[in-house]
Amino acid sequence: MTTNTEMKALVKAHASEGLWMQSAPVPQIGAKDVLIRVNKTGICGTDVHIWKWDEWAAKTVPVPLIIGHEFAGEIVEMGSQVEGLALGQRVSGEGHLVGKESRQSRAGKFHLDPQTLGIGVQENGAFAQYLRLDSFNVVPLPDAISDDIGAILDPLGNAVHTALSFDLVSEDVLITGAGPIGIMAAAVARHAGARHVVITDINKERLALAAQVADVVPVDVSSEDLNDVCARLGIKQGFDVGLEMSGSQPALDQMIESLVMGGRIAMLGIPPGKSPVDWSRIVFKALTVKGVYGREIFETWYKMISMLQNGLDVSGIITHRYAAQDFETGFATMMGGSSGKVVLDWTGV
Repeated sequence: MTTNTEMKALVKAHASEGLWMQSAPVPQIGAKDVLIRVNKTGICGTDVHIWKWDEWAAKTVPVPLIIGHEFAGEIVEMGSQVEGLALGQRVSGEGHLVGKESRQSRAGKFHLDPQTLGIGVQENGAFAQYLRLDSFNVVPLPDAISDDIGAILDPLGNAVHTALSFDLVSEDVLITGAGPIGIMAAAVARHAGARHVVITDINKERLALAAQVADVVPVDVSSEDLNDVCARLGIKQGFDVGLEMSGSQPALDQMIESLVMGGRIAMLGIPPGKSPVDWSRIVFKALTVKGVYGREIFETWYKMISMLQNGLDVSGIITHRYAAQDFETGFATMMGGSSGKVVLDWTGV
């Protein structure tokens, strides 16, 4: 049990660009909550949107708010009705706080609950020395999974959810967007038994990182023809599965053209605004398009932890580590566009 009453936290304190390290009260837990001492956190693209205070953030995030939702730490206090967990236990957790009354939740499809709220987005989050979390959302960390990897399980879960949307065994997979989640999805696809995995982007640094992290074929579509790549690999009719991670309309258009008849697309990337889609191509090619949001709670967590225990290695996606006090440098690195995941260390705060 912590005796601290005050903690340091990274707060969206004003409705303007930036974040501020401030003192805040240590959260008080309820009967079904745990208090987690945060050790490591990952900076997410969502956190960057909140930093920039773009239109989405201004509509979504209440001010003031402690942000952050990617974390690893240890339990230091438990509510009276918490079962199956222990003080001192290392944990990460699902950042989507779901209701229990919707049709989806009552059917066990928690990731589809329309009343979902996000820690660090609508509720106080994990960029702090301590985090209060409903014990339902806690995910214990096996000893073999480090705090660094524990801190990026949330985005890895997005990658796993997207990649495992369709059968990948012996299939040829096209991934558009070599951001951290796209790169991790490429590693997952190879681990799951895909034959060829091609990842496209126009960012040379991130394509180079993709080649380091996963056994994939990186393609700079600004200078290389995807048809030539397919010919070189012996992909004759097109890709079987597409994983759209970029949010780029031209990337989605190219994916639709590059898939086989009856191909399948899982979309995690969010195109800006209302993007034009040639639906006739989707109909005439008999394509299946699945929208992906977050992680399947908790099937995705079980799957990714099992894969990590069974040889999946995504450690190379963490390219920068900073003390939490150096968060401004961490965010600048993320916004530079050439990094992988950036992890902040809260143990020295």
